[in-house]
Amino acid sequence: MLNINQHLSIPDHEIVLTAIRAQGAGGQNVNKVATAIHLRFDIKKASLPDAIKQRLLSSPDNRITKHGCIIIKAQQWRTQEKNRQDALNRLQQLILEQLEQRKIRRVTKPSKNALKKRLVNKQHRSKIKSLRHKRIDA
Repeated sequence: MLNINQHLSIPDHEIVLTAIRAQGAGGQNVNKVATAIHLRFDIKKASLPDAIKQRLLSSPDNRITKHGCIIIKAQQWRTQEKNRQDALNRLQQLILEQLEQRKIRRVTKPSKNALKKRLVNKQHRSKIKSLRHKRIDA
């Protein structure tokens, strides 16, 4: 069972963990031992609340496929157990990010005084810069 927070957890049977061979450098260990972990989690079949499922499905994260499946590949560590824990932690973080309610941005306008102040400051800077030019009288 993967505990997301105090109120939310995911049963083990919903998470599919597969051991695969890691890519990259590592000598003969890479060629012989399947230490990398491939995690698959189907959002649509999960026992998560519907609101969280919808947030996950609408997330722009590229680890979520168009079919609604989260795929995480963990191959940072040399042992299978560390990679398994890393993959589960990354899944947990992904779901925790979707639990937070984002504030709705309200469009605001600068005040009249702020606009006036900005224009006065621009005129002032313009005067200062124009005084730096050399005057050539013809």
